[in-house]
Amino acid sequence: MLRKILAAAVIAGASTGSAFAVTEVQWWHAMGGELGEKLASIAEGFNASQSDYKVVPVYKGNYTETMTAAIAAFRAKQQPHIVQVFEVGTATMMAAKGAVYPVYELMKNAGESFDPADYLAAVTGYYTDTAGNMLSMPFNSSTPVLYYNKDAFSKAGLDPEKPPVTWPDLEAAAKKLQAAGVACGFTTGWQSWVQIENFSAWHDLPIGTKENGFAGLDTELTINSAAHVTHIGKMAEWQKTKIFDYGGRRSDSAPKFYNGECAMYMNSSAAYAGVTKNVKFAFGVGQLPYWPGVGNPPQNSIIGGATLWVLRGRNDEEYKGVAKFFTYLSSAEVQADWHQFTGYLPITTAAYELTRAQGFYDKNPGTDTAIKQINNKPPTANSKGLRFGNFVQIRDVINEELEAIWAGKKTAQEGLDDAVKRGNDLLRKFEKQNG
Repeated sequence: MLRKILAAAVIAGASTGSAFAVTEVQWWHAMGGELGEKLASIAEGFNASQSDYKVVPVYKGNYTETMTAAIAAFRAKQQPHIVQVFEVGTATMMAAKGAVYPVYELMKNAGESFDPADYLAAVTGYYTDTAGNMLSMPFNSSTPVLYYNKDAFSKAGLDPEKPPVTWPDLEAAAKKLQAAGVACGFTTGWQSWVQIENFSAWHDLPIGTKENGFAGLDTELTINSAAHVTHIGKMAEWQKTKIFDYGGRRSDSAPKFYNGECAMYMNSSAAYAGVTKNVKFAFGVGQLPYWPGVGNPPQNSIIGGATLWVLRGRNDEEYKGVAKFFTYLSSAEVQADWHQFTGYLPITTAAYELTRAQGFYDKNPGTDTAIKQINNKPPTANSKGLRFGNFVQIRDVINEELEAIWAGKKTAQEGLDDAVKRGNDLLRKFEKQNG
């Protein structure tokens, strides 16, 4: 298939008599492995569809490394046209005055059809300015879900078609699973994103003041509230008996689920491809659990993943190529295929409808869980998302403090108090630099 696509691209270029006049578009991204291969195939598909532009994807490391590399390249005037930036880098990109070419301006100037209403509201709300203009192009948006081992559930006498709905349900299930021989009840990936940020949104609790940073830079974190302390304190208690078992800051804990050590695993909906490839047992997908009586659950979860930002400093013809690529990228066919392969959300309503019409959700039960969860209720100021400056560094702080709690070096109250203090210091630095 790849040879056919490349051959088609060569023939298309040669037929115009101007194969050497192809305009290149550099796309820096943070996706390795299977996701990187799939991303490359999207670029190849676009390149084969026309003969004027060639998108060249370049892997630059993880999300933090990719954003850092792009910022350095811009300062050196060697920036790519497109850079993939994870959601917590949004405030930093918005503050980079003069560096970003807003997508809504790009598409208008290039004469490409572009209607924000075509995209899922839960996605666009995160990446728009106060006037509702989209600043970056949605690409790989996800939200955390609960994966569970159906075979282990059956062995423990649990209903394999009914994942736990509340945290008390999950605790009870974990104890039955351990009694049946499973070493660990559950583990989690991206602990700040899942157990702090999405925990807050799912319970309609604020992560910080000023509408989680959307309403101003003079915001402060509120993740040391009684609800947060109770939740993290319970997880610390569970760590002692392996009802919960910590496995790392990103997706390092995945092998614990793959090999059956942990029967449940909370991580991105985009972990679906990895789970499908690596597990040898039947698995299911459920929504995140909630604490009854805490906040207003279940509300809606918030997105993770990344969007594509366009950097200034290139010529109009190159930007025309970027805009045409974004039109291709957003097409229902491309997005439906990407969604079905990866588990990322379909970023447009058309992609969701096409996937449903193709029978994908019927054939793969649970794959629409993320969509239902993120659209569970209309977002509130607490559940729209977050927009904090220096949040990449703040996440590192939260991770450090959570690890101290899991290790028993600090209580949940002490650790979260310290996370708030240290995080607020970083917020003040960002405010001073960008206020």
